[in-house]
Amino acid sequence: MASKVVQLKSKATQASQFVAKHGSTLYKQLLEENKQYIQEPPTVEKCNLLAKQLFYTRLASLPGRREAFWKEVDYVKQLWKNRQELKVEDAGIAALFGLECFAWFCAGEIVGRGFTLTGYYV
Repeated sequence: MASKVVQLKSKATQASQFVAKHGSTLYKQLLEENKQYIQEPPTVEKCNLLAKQLFYTRLASLPGRREAFWKEVDYVKQLWKNRQELKVEDAGIAALFGLECFAWFCAGEIVGRGFTLTGYYV
């Protein structure tokens, strides 16, 4: 176990040195490649304005999202009414989708508990 800690410390030191040496170059390169997205002047007021624009744009998109949601719900209701005509392939796809959702839920629970399978740390 101690050898693993030493190896991990060594790798962390190497990564830290790399970032210290090349970090500013990578930062400048990243800004240069994405300069079309940078708003001038880069001030706090400009950031607040952009945050408000994002908030209200997302708020304005809610009616369209609500409409799309209810269309999906109506589609599922229609499928349920005509479930006798449902193909085995479609039922299998739905079952796999449900299983995938459950798996992602379980993964999220494990991550939320701090990567333990038995329970929360108390």
